[in-house]
Amino acid sequence: MSNTNIPLLKLKSISKQFFGSSVLNNIDFDLYPGEVHAIFGQNGAGKSTLIKVVTGDIQPSSGSIIINNEQLKIHSVHKAKELGISAVFQEFSLVPQLTVEENLFLGSNTSKGFFLNKKKLHQVACETLDQLEFSIKADEKVINLSHAEKRMVEIAKAFHTKPSIMVLDEPTASLAENETNQLFSMIEILKKEGIGIIYITHRMNEIYKIANRITILQDGNVIDTSSIKNINEQKLVELATGRNITTFFPEIKKQPGIKILDIKNLFLSNTFVSDVSINVSAGEVVGIAGLAGSGKSTIGRACFGISKISSGKIRYLDDLIYDSSKQINDLSPRSMLDRGMLYLPSDRRAEGLVMEQNIRENISLPSLGLPKFSSGFIVNRKKEKDVVEKIGERLNFNSQGIENKIEQLSGGTQQKVMLAKSFARDVQLFILDEPTVGVDIGTRVAIYEIIKEFCESGGAVILISSDLSEIVNLSHRIYIVSEKNKCIEFDSEDCNEHLIQNYFLNSMVEENYAS
Repeated sequence: MSNTNIPLLKLKSISKQFFGSSVLNNIDFDLYPGEVHAIFGQNGAGKSTLIKVVTGDIQPSSGSIIINNEQLKIHSVHKAKELGISAVFQEFSLVPQLTVEENLFLGSNTSKGFFLNKKKLHQVACETLDQLEFSIKADEKVINLSHAEKRMVEIAKAFHTKPSIMVLDEPTASLAENETNQLFSMIEILKKEGIGIIYITHRMNEIYKIANRITILQDGNVIDTSSIKNINEQKLVELATGRNITTFFPEIKKQPGIKILDIKNLFLSNTFVSDVSINVSAGEVVGIAGLAGSGKSTIGRACFGISKISSGKIRYLDDLIYDSSKQINDLSPRSMLDRGMLYLPSDRRAEGLVMEQNIRENISLPSLGLPKFSSGFIVNRKKEKDVVEKIGERLNFNSQGIENKIEQLSGGTQQKVMLAKSFARDVQLFILDEPTVGVDIGTRVAIYEIIKEFCESGGAVILISSDLSEIVNLSHRIYIVSEKNKCIEFDSEDCNEHLIQNYFLNSMVEENYAS
């Protein structure tokens, strides 16, 4: 094991400017062997820029990087890997057309002369996945995996190289509680081996579970570095946001009205979802929880006309929109949008937003056919600008400028732009799939307030999330789905995180026993 008195990594007075604008200001940071050092802050605080400096993705404008007592220049990501720095980023770096095992070893030396040692590659990939207890097949193509399963591949890709420094940027995004716990168990093993871990997350409970120290960033400056034992949640929020957020989860009044969506005996193609029955009424939030691979996301996608249905019946308001026995299928994203349903996907970059377009274009895109935006085939740009500016003011991102491209924005602002689509049209049912993945504390509170406002004004919300605290604290009713063809309903008053975790655990035990 490394000498624990000497930092694995030390950053001294690191600064970074982009086009004359300062993003990092004289950052000091260090990481010791066998510790988890968390970095916490709002979107735009400088976290991503800082870890890009550490991983060689960008070069600092000034300052020095010291690794194992030696001052070095990290000229590239490849150089960082040579120095033993491995990273899992928020955005995927996988090749969809390749298998899991092929993605794990991209860039690695696993050849026999001119040929790949496929047997060894498969063996090591299986060992890595087994060690992490991730239930993914090594020979499965990445394109067939869910968002959460792709996250697992990224984690396995970083773990198998046995680095001395690991950077984990929102590694548990889309992972359910048991997958998260598996990751934490692996982190504990790595700590014992003397590996240092830089951990970036917006989930405060994770920080208190695994971190030894925490550095809080705000506007590119270090506000505080402290032992995790010396800082409570309230102080953490105050330092990160500069304000006191007294109520994290708002109380949402339950005022159930007419039934908006009624799903009966739903079976979905190529998933574990079978014989699922779910309903949601106006004025309520219905949560859907499940492990990765359970198919919880595909339920929302099927209702919006994205995922293929094998059989079942779906009624939306007064219309029977799907009935396999009567060969009725009126499902498509456009038809459901026109009926007042809006599905927001978990992967905002791949499915939710057009990254090359600006805020204005992304918000108005699903609604361009409405009279408020166009007359006939011609879009009225002035009307479009006026509508989007009002929406921007409502969601407090007008300062970003509605002409800014999405790819230039922080993850939290991108998520708010996706939510803003609903304000451009009349929506009666919101299906939110992992709505707070990768967003900061302040943005989470803003999203929760949007859900509260929408629900209490008579809208219906289906909340699909791997964050159990989110499910339990925001939902009026909760459905738990598992891979063993089960879907069980709970009233929120009778449900808590511990109960859901036990249900997941029992389902896994039953599945293993059956197999």
